[in-house]
Amino acid sequence: MRRPDDTELFGMLGEYGIPLVPYEFARTRVEAVAAAKRVGYPCAMKISSKDIPHKTDAGGVVLGIASDGDAGKAFDSIMANARNFAKGASLDGVVVQKMPGKGIETIIGIKKDPQFGHVLMFGLGGIFVEVYKDIAFRVAPVSVREALDMVREIKGYRILAGLRRQVPYDIDAVVQVLMAASTLVEERGDIAEMDINPLIVHESGATAVDARALFE
Repeated sequence: MRRPDDTELFGMLGEYGIPLVPYEFARTRVEAVAAAKRVGYPCAMKISSKDIPHKTDAGGVVLGIASDGDAGKAFDSIMANARNFAKGASLDGVVVQKMPGKGIETIIGIKKDPQFGHVLMFGLGGIFVEVYKDIAFRVAPVSVREALDMVREIKGYRILAGLRRQVPYDIDAVVQVLMAASTLVEERGDIAEMDINPLIVHESGATAVDARALFE
């Protein structure tokens, strides 16, 4: 198995039309500050290392960076934490991302099953997937109807659809990302597993904030 670095993974998602929050890679403190300026404040900064798939556990994520000074401090802190967390890990630098707009966290997962092939998973993020296991599955490839059914069959669909007269979230955008993920695994048979987590669904559109994968 091979774990791709963020450059390869984000590039692949973009190639298949999966929308990402604006981002840049940076290897040094100076590059990180410059990237933060270009991306725009407030922004987030995350460790970029294929040896550290769970960035938060390593202290490798800083959110709400609001100035050049904050960006420099964030870079120093992230790199120090990553070195302490995984000694000997290959550290590529950081990913600097624009903070996503208001929305609800969802997750799209892919796993290659020895019997069925690639299986897609969808659910709301956070406690919904971790505690309530409120998720839907389909064997890829999926049709537009099947992708829409995945969204509609989770209990959290009522939240996406606009619970108690709240403004609904963009379900069509979720379906488009599910279809893109389905096409991706059709054409990339070497994907053993992948999570797009979180995929932030907005009132208009959806944006992937992070992802991890294993390739055969």
